[in-house]
Amino acid sequence: MYGGELIAWVLSIQGVRHVFTLCGGHISPILVAAKNSGIKIIDTRHEATAVFAADAMSRLTGIPGVAVVTAGPGATNTLTALKNAQLAMSRLIVIAGAPATALRGHGALQDVDLVELFSPVVKWCTTVSKVKDLAKTLEHAFEVCQDKIPGPVLIECPIDLLYEESLVRKVYGIKEHAHSFKSKALNFYLDKHIDALFKQADQVKFAASITITPPSPDTHTIQRIADQLAKSHRPLLLVGAQGLMNIDSVAATAAAIKQLNIPVYLTSTARGLLGEDNAIQMHHHRKQALREADLVILAGVPCDFRLGYGKHIRHDAMIISANRSKEEMYLNCHPDIRVECDPGSMLIALAKTVSVMPEWQQWNLQLRQRDQARTEEIAQQGTKKTENINPVQLFLELNQLKDSDSIIVADGGDFVATASYIVHPTSPLSWLDSGPFGTLGVGAGFALSAKLCHPDKEVWIIFGDGAFGYSLAEFDTFCRHGIPVIGIVGNDACWNQVARDQLDIFNDDVGTVLARTAYEKVVEGFGATGLLLKDPAHIKAVLHEARNHANNGRPVLVNAILSKSEFRKGSISI
Repeated sequence: MYGGELIAWVLSIQGVRHVFTLCGGHISPILVAAKNSGIKIIDTRHEATAVFAADAMSRLTGIPGVAVVTAGPGATNTLTALKNAQLAMSRLIVIAGAPATALRGHGALQDVDLVELFSPVVKWCTTVSKVKDLAKTLEHAFEVCQDKIPGPVLIECPIDLLYEESLVRKVYGIKEHAHSFKSKALNFYLDKHIDALFKQADQVKFAASITITPPSPDTHTIQRIADQLAKSHRPLLLVGAQGLMNIDSVAATAAAIKQLNIPVYLTSTARGLLGEDNAIQMHHHRKQALREADLVILAGVPCDFRLGYGKHIRHDAMIISANRSKEEMYLNCHPDIRVECDPGSMLIALAKTVSVMPEWQQWNLQLRQRDQARTEEIAQQGTKKTENINPVQLFLELNQLKDSDSIIVADGGDFVATASYIVHPTSPLSWLDSGPFGTLGVGAGFALSAKLCHPDKEVWIIFGDGAFGYSLAEFDTFCRHGIPVIGIVGNDACWNQVARDQLDIFNDDVGTVLARTAYEKVVEGFGATGLLLKDPAHIKAVLHEARNHANNGRPVLVNAILSKSEFRKGSISI
């Protein structure tokens, strides 16, 4: 086997079914070998999209996602996507090409020290220097990216490790009949160098499929939590994306939360875990609930900006934190009980320990009434007559229209944040957003993986028109690979989340103004279907039309021309 085949073989053994990429000569052997091994190659229009897609693949399947990118700028283009994956604790592997080993540091094309550059944003970063080490290095990457605190890893694979030895010798230019001393010396050096590269390459052994057991809580700590819970009058549970990190136990985690019967807020990818409308799940007024609760369980939720750096929690509340990361557990917070483990496993163990739960009926009723009042208020805002599209009305219609198992991908600022109040995912792992880094541009990559994993489910992408600039070209990718997603771009011709406050504070909209671009016509140039939505009376009809086109196998974009909205005025985060 040549180097590209060794990598493809490891990927196949580890259960990888899709590799995301943007091609390059440095990585061609990997892509061809992976295709020949039955792995589907999805080539995108930007390397960041390839990594975002690998990220989503890992979230949806539990198997590390894989992106293969070429050397130099091909690799550096992934930096933001890898930092996003690091903060989201996503299990993924990026394989990057590199110049030939003998040419590093000599001005080779696209030569850059990736280990130095990427070490701060990945869990592990390394360069392979011999063909025989390719397989074991990649196998180790599968272990590292999944163990304890999951995260991305990057492996740099020089080009001369990936091709067949005979071709490498030819490309290096070793002459059969060298005459000068200099030529003979160079031949001798290169010959020995290549011998070392390929030494024992035919003796590689492959490991079996690598499975990592998630960290579990100890029984003594679980009993302490149960004892404190029994004393509580107003408990509150917050579940973050970590709660769904162990894919095999998602159903058990949902059942445990229902059994515990604690009022709960679900955040990020955890949204949809309990279905659309469960009696204990709240959607609104989380800050107020945290200030009233006497016990707060943070299941994979750090006290970052989303919880006011911990200030949203009542000062004398009992705080219980379950988190894979000790650093996140102590971020702006000193929990009374700390469980360094998989949060889903903690909830399952807690439900098994507690035999009879208090009812907390009055507390739950108080939260439900307040929640319902806000829902009714939002519904009323959706009836406001506007010249163009009222985003609240649009999302109320979408929430009613979507299938019970639709997957929602969120990519944007103000428009997407508005959707988060209104569009409720109805099943586990049916809401995908960037996570705590707040990265724009995740939409196309996330949607690619969502549709590849679940070809029979509807995939809706909610784009802000600012964020859409990052994903627009990927409608070409959707069309080439037959990925019939449905995009909705909220076209208010500005970066509204920034513009609203900037105008109030500085009376200046500099840098925040966009155009009312005819995005529906742009995607038609790629081969997709574009629909224009301007009249509020046509919202339902246009969304149905978009669905019909997607059902017929065509990617669709609805360009929704929005009226200005004050729905989230004053929501800027610092």
